[in-house]
Amino acid sequence: MHDPSGGIRSSGEVRTELMKLIPRLRRFALAMTGSRADGDDLVQDALERALRRLDQWRPGTRLDSWVFRIAKNLWIDQVRSRRARERIVVGDPDADAPGIDGRGAMDAALTLSKALQVLATLPEEQRIVITLVQIEGFTYREAAEILGIPEGTVTSRLVRARAAIEAQVLGEDDGR
Repeated sequence: MHDPSGGIRSSGEVRTELMKLIPRLRRFALAMTGSRADGDDLVQDALERALRRLDQWRPGTRLDSWVFRIAKNLWIDQVRSRRARERIVVGDPDADAPGIDGRGAMDAALTLSKALQVLATLPEEQRIVITLVQIEGFTYREAAEILGIPEGTVTSRLVRARAAIEAQVLGEDDGR
């Protein structure tokens, strides 16, 4: 699913590959920001920066990892800026969640909906890791590279995120 971008030869091909990343970047940005509008703004900023700095991308390396890292760094900068102004915006747990199509069985749809609501309430570092690994399909090592953290930290954040989701989703079902 994640092809290395070593076969890309021209800036036009790179631009085409960047456009193909938009749906994945939107999911990642939504997980970080908790808001579709903020997520879309972040995606736009990340793509603009990637296009401006295309000369910094090394052919033969993964274009998707490079762009995801740009988005993550932009988000960190935005959060720091907000903190400096003491205006941190909390993610909207009722925001539309990706992946719900309504065609599945009612129980599966309700479980998915609840899991996505719980995902929105997780600490940012857990939301980001679970989005990269579980939703986007990056390996632990790739997620660690994107985030600039040790692979063991990715693992521990995933364990905590999965446990929190499971406890809240299944805990509710047990009480019925």
